[in-house]
Amino acid sequence: MPDTPETDRPETILAFDFGQRRIGVAVGQEVTGSASPVGVVSNDANGPDHSRIAALIDEWRPSRLVVGMPAHADGSASNMQAHVRAFIDELGRYELPVATVDERYTSLEAKAVLKKARAEGSRGRISKAAIDSAAAVLIAERYLGRARVQQAEQRSP
Repeated sequence: MPDTPETDRPETILAFDFGQRRIGVAVGQEVTGSASPVGVVSNDANGPDHSRIAALIDEWRPSRLVVGMPAHADGSASNMQAHVRAFIDELGRYELPVATVDERYTSLEAKAVLKKARAEGSRGRISKAAIDSAAAVLIAERYLGRARVQQAEQRSP
């Protein structure tokens, strides 16, 4: 069977929820429109753990990276945007396209999803790392949902 050209391959993305201490990570698939948590990457005074990011890219072979862009409730720029833009610049070393999505409320939504799962029988406490990774899932799913809408609009007469 011949190799499938990269342009015909369903898109896999890695999504990031940037934080000053941890960066939540999720992997998403265009085919399903869904995402799964991958964990967190540490982020400290030396910057993000790029060896971990490189390992995740090697493992999942994404065609695109997606980063949540923080904003205030009214849509105005938040103080974190400068840090997120610097992170996006650093991701340039991986030579993959980088997209951004509005991440407003993803951490709150992620916490609510995890609390609901716990109420339905999941065990253990809800860690900050779990919230960060769940927020990355929501970022990935927002991107994938937006991509599906754009594809549908392109197919419409």
